[in-house]
Parts: sequence; C-alpha cells; structure tokens
Amino acid sequence: MAQRVGFWLLPGFHLLEWAGVRDALGAANALDPSIGYEERLLSADGAPVACSLGREFAVDAPLAAAGPLAALFVVAPCLPNSEADHIACTTLAALAPRPDVLGGIGSGAGWLAAAGLLDGARCTVRWADVAELAQRHPAVVVSAQLFEPGDSQPSAAGGGASLDLALHWLGQRHGPKLQRELLAHFGLARLRPADERQGASRAGAGSAMPPKLSEAVALMEANLAEPLATDDVAQLVGVSRRQLERLFKQHLEELPARWYMQLRLARARRLLLDGPQSILQIGLACGFASAPHFSRAYRAQYGHTPRDERAQRAAAWRAAPRSPTAFNPAAIAAEETPHD
Repeated sequence: MAQRVGFWLLPGFHLLEWAGVRDALGAANALDPSIGYEERLLSADGAPVACSLGREFAVDAPLAAAGPLAALFVVAPCLPNSEADHIACTTLAALAPRPDVLGGIGSGAGWLAAAGLLDGARCTVRWADVAELAQRHPAVVVSAQLFEPGDSQPSAAGGGASLDLALHWLGQRHGPKLQRELLAHFGLARLRPADERQGASRAGAGSAMPPKLSEAVALMEANLAEPLATDDVAQLVGVSRRQLERLFKQHLEELPARWYMQLRLARARRLLLDGPQSILQIGLACGFASAPHFSRAYRAQYGHTPRDERAQRAAAWRAAPRSPTAFNPAAIAAEETPHD
C-alpha cells in the first residue's frame, strides 16, 4: 500500500536539504518496491515555490488541501517571521487528518514550533537559528545537533543532515537491513550519530567535537545577546583558558573569541535578511553595545555594513512580487537611521 509523504516547501528552501529525504525515499522504493513511498509537494497557497537558486517548483496542492499523509516534512530556509508566515502556521496546526509524522528540514522545525506542534519535544534547526528558536519557544527543547530522530517529530539541520535523518528514520521504520542497503547505495561507510553537533560539521572537523569543546560552543550559542568572556566560558566548562584556546584551534581552527564573534554575526545576518527588527535592535540582540561597534564588526566579517545588507535585501524584495501581508524589508530599510 502506498505511503504518501508530503513536503511543504517554503520560499528560498535549499535543494540539498530537500533532496536528502527525497532521495532516500526513492532509494528505499528501489531497494524494496513493497514500501511504496509517494511524494506530494505542497506550498502555502498552491503556487510554485522558488528554491534558494531561483528555480521554481510546481506543487501538487496547497497545504490546506494536503489530504491524508503518512508523514509531512516542512522544508524551510529560516524561521517564520512575517504575518503571512504565521497565518500559514495556523493552517499547519489545523491540518486534518494530521499526519502521524511531522518533521522539519533546515529550519522547518521552527514552523512546527510556531504552529504549537512541538511543545515538550526535541528538535533542531539550521545552526544560525538555534538560539532564536529557543528564545521564541521556551517549551521546545532546541538542540544544535545534526538531527533529532524523534519517532513522530524528526528534524534535521542544514546541509547534508537531512540524508542522515532520512536513513535513520527509514531504518527505524523498516529495519537495519534496509538501512545497511541504503548506506551502501549512497556510498556511506556509516551513519553519522544524531548527537554530532552542527558546529563540528560546519568547521570541517573529521569527527565529533570533544565534550568540553562541545559544551563551550553550546554556551556561546545560548548566550549571543550577552556574550561571555573567554575566561568565563573556560571556567564554566571546567578547563583553563589556554586549554580552551588549544581545543578551538585544533578542532575549529579559530580562537574562542573569534569563533564567538562569527556566531553572533551569523545570527545578525540572518535577522537582517529575514527579520523585521531595526539594525540597532539586531545589533543589541547579538551582543553589540552600539550601532557603530556592530557596523565595524559586520564590515570586517562580510565586507559591507549592516545597512548595506538590509538595502540589498530591500532591493531584491522590490524586484519580486509579494503578498501585501508579507514582511516588507524595503519599508524597514527606509526607516533606518543613516549612521547604521
């Protein structure tokens, strides 16, 4: 009997993140035709959806008309921010019949959380959104792991983590034999463990981070608005400052202070591109004491100021038709003060 799996694609979704689950389902069908997964593509309103590369994908139905699904995966590049986004989340919350499995890919778990479907559950999202999601939804346990393998609420972070999640999920549903065959199909020697942290993967580390380093990175991720001093981080994880610096240089190729700054600036960039806050509010939320301090650090990292970043986003918004209820970065950019 066919098992229909829905993918709710959000504008700007990343092809690699969607393909991880999609390709694993297709490979499972090829290896065992009796499994019979069928794909159903969805968008908020039934209109085609453009991925991060600009290519549009036609969908089968709007989310509200998804029909019976064995599983639904929300594929999103960022957290919901606009009024239209949150209206779409109410549609997600009201789905009937509700799928047995509700999963998130990229930052898709953030949309499930906004719909009130993850309270008390564990999830993960793209690393730049971890702290923001935890702040928005304190009833949700947000991790920075590659994936969270919950039986009915699985989630995967960015990049190739969705394939790891899919292989784990299919192994749970169909047994270790199929999982081994899938690993061989994709040329993988092993399945990465769920508790491998995103930071190690992003830095190109060959293995999971040492526990003390993992704890230090987690502390930094959880304290972006009020950054901790390097000495304080070292004390909290139980190592000397010199030991902490050695761990960062060995595994992440950066000193702790520089790594921390990159985390804060990455979150700031995400908020500038996707959030409604002013530049000053974003700077303060990411631990910068003033707009000039934020602007100097941002220029040093990205080669342009936060105001330039927001202006580029506004120009892109003006060039594309949008819903009248959608977040309007052009209006926000016009309200920013010149010194930002």
